[in-house]
Amino acid sequence: MVGLVPRVIIAAPSSGSGKTTVAVGLIAALRARGSRVAPFKVGPDYIDPSYHGLAAGRPGRNLDAFLCGAERVAPLFAHGSAGADIAVVEGVMGLFDGRRGTDEASTAHVAALLGAPVILVVDARSMSRSVAALVHGFATYDPRVRVAGVILNMVGSDTHEQMLRTSLEPQGIPVLGVIRRHDDLTTPSRHLGLVPAAERAEAALATVAAAQHIVARSVDLDAVVALAGTAAPMNEPAWEPAAEVTPLGSPVVALAGGPAFSFVYAETSELLEAAGCEVATFDPLVDEALPDGASGLYLGGGFPEEHVAGLSANTALLSAVRDFGGVVYAECAGALYLARTLDGKAMCGRLATDGAMTPRLTLGYREALDEAGATVRAHEFHRTMLLPDHGERPAWRLDSRDEGWRTDDLVASYLHVHWAGHPELAQWFAGRAA
Repeated sequence: MVGLVPRVIIAAPSSGSGKTTVAVGLIAALRARGSRVAPFKVGPDYIDPSYHGLAAGRPGRNLDAFLCGAERVAPLFAHGSAGADIAVVEGVMGLFDGRRGTDEASTAHVAALLGAPVILVVDARSMSRSVAALVHGFATYDPRVRVAGVILNMVGSDTHEQMLRTSLEPQGIPVLGVIRRHDDLTTPSRHLGLVPAAERAEAALATVAAAQHIVARSVDLDAVVALAGTAAPMNEPAWEPAAEVTPLGSPVVALAGGPAFSFVYAETSELLEAAGCEVATFDPLVDEALPDGASGLYLGGGFPEEHVAGLSANTALLSAVRDFGGVVYAECAGALYLARTLDGKAMCGRLATDGAMTPRLTLGYREALDEAGATVRAHEFHRTMLLPDHGERPAWRLDSRDEGWRTDDLVASYLHVHWAGHPELAQWFAGRAA
């Protein structure tokens, strides 16, 4: 049994309130003081954890009560925070916003599962006394959730700050920080999220540094650390990849990375390695061959549509992937890469389909059935389409429709699956690779 480290949840009334800036800045500022910080993100998002990881110097991880199951949230937290002094968990959307209008997989749900205090980041641009009503409502809405501090964001002046503080004083919830309106932190967005850190390189480091500076000068870090220490005492068995899979050999698995394929959960590699695989990362934009000896190919998510010219120009690798004789698992970007074309540019041609950008964003949790009728929990996040969208043997049955492509040695679809919630997929993949 592993005691959970001190921990705090960074939440907000809604998206766009500034919680990512606060979370990234807090992680970086605490690390700069010498703390070992474990970063987490509630929900399926791959992008915010890429900034968390830069700020912390260790992988940003996800806590998703839908994809992985509520029972795995605390064990995955214990696994990901091993060796840390403190954990910072960034929420998703508004504090109480969960799947299909319910509490499931919301920030509040995860906060309750972890017994963690919540710091509410409030965008105060257009309010003064009303901030008290807002904070009071969030603090009293769900008795399982302890809103234990407030950070006021986008505050306009000393006078504005004083009005906000005076209004909040009767609530008895401390103001842990006040962040002024700032123009020195601009991070480009795409498809309802930030541009992944892997696509911005030095610019992403500058974003982290700017967030660190803002938080260090605006937030009472000692008070945040003290608050994290008030999290409920819990002892949970840490999730162990080796307990989920059985080694069946020592195959080499080629895992796509780089700017076009940056969406991979940290637990994916850990499960493959626990199953005996040697995971070798390659970049489809620059590498002209797959890693030597590879018998498995994992093509995760990302934004290949933003790098389609470079991917198409790497004809040597396109041919290698098209002719690859091992097992292939492809999610979203991976399926696009396996198509004949993407926005008219040649791709691998492994699948008899063509991809194109669309004006519509497809986003949300999914429950799919595999060929045996077993349920797999997944999510979709893309602004592209594939025509046709499945083969004669589909990967999944989704909402009474077929989805993706499947053979004995290939699974390709738009669905993202967190393998910590479905380790049987890692076992299948590693077994076929071996």
